[in-house]
Amino acid sequence: MLYRALGKPVFFRMDPENAHHLVIDGLHTAAAVPGMIPLLRGMYGVPESPELATNLFGIHFPSPVGLAAGLDKNADAVPGFSAIGFGFMEVGTVTPLGQPGNDRPRLFRLPPEEALINRMGFNNRGTEAMAKRLQALKRRPIPIAVNIGKNKTTPNEEAYRDYEKCISALYEYADFFVVNISSPNTPDLRKLQHGNDLASLLAAVTDRMAVEAERYGKSKAVLVKIAPDVSFDELEYMVETIQNSGVSGLIATNTTLSRDGITHVNARETGGLSGKPLGARSTEIISRVYRQTGGRLPIIGSGGIFTADDAYAKIRAGASLVEIYTALIYEGPEINRKLHRGLRELLRRDGYRHISEAVGADHR
Repeated sequence: MLYRALGKPVFFRMDPENAHHLVIDGLHTAAAVPGMIPLLRGMYGVPESPELATNLFGIHFPSPVGLAAGLDKNADAVPGFSAIGFGFMEVGTVTPLGQPGNDRPRLFRLPPEEALINRMGFNNRGTEAMAKRLQALKRRPIPIAVNIGKNKTTPNEEAYRDYEKCISALYEYADFFVVNISSPNTPDLRKLQHGNDLASLLAAVTDRMAVEAERYGKSKAVLVKIAPDVSFDELEYMVETIQNSGVSGLIATNTTLSRDGITHVNARETGGLSGKPLGARSTEIISRVYRQTGGRLPIIGSGGIFTADDAYAKIRAGASLVEIYTALIYEGPEINRKLHRGLRELLRRDGYRHISEAVGADHR
């Protein structure tokens, strides 16, 4: 209520990217002020519920609802986001070298559809800066995934080197990694999702993960984030390659290039669309991946989650965890308490004692 009444009207009168930076800077500053993180936790935090806490990839997730990559690109606001009810969060996308991203404006709201379009282009300060941020964290209340990508100037045939560099630079600080080959805002990046390019890239990634695991004496999970804009035949081949590569799981899905049913004037802007219009497609992708793999490849569901019913649909389709992004912009930090309360009610309605019992329920 507080966000809808006070925060949202102010933020939505601002340029979207300026509002974004104001939030990140505010959360970063709050972490340095004594008492602010406990205050945020008291206002928006979510107590751990036994029926929702999840163990996956050898990691304990206090909640199945995480923050998707893109909001905290440089790991500037981890303590703040950790305090408002998330069970995990992605930072990034980070590239080996810092880069400015695409020209502004590059972030657009579509309020009638409760959607966003972004063409940010992996704007970030690079792995060295992120390593310093993560190293400086005094404690980690929730798992942190590092979402990694390639620099814009790196040709696809050399892309594997950028992913290897990200893993080597940040392995010590990440709880797990996400390989981003599905952003529509870096030229030709999505071509890495297909055929021999995908197999070769994932072979390099898994080899580097093994090297770093031996170096640090601890194995960590690595997932692949896929796009929704693929045919079902393409998806089948992609998933087969991902499963055969030995990676730990996948995230379905990234933003979409589709504008089906979108009427807002900003629909003409190029970039990836997130928010409510993506919900049904991402759930369908999750369902197909789960069915193809027999539930043996863990899935994090992302795209169009605004309500507990939205999250639960993805879980029943096959997602073990879910992520939000656009809903946080439109609904504010109160959303996590709503999602958790609703998920507990849905589990009780269906007679499940733990959320893991609901994963893939639509296939049984």
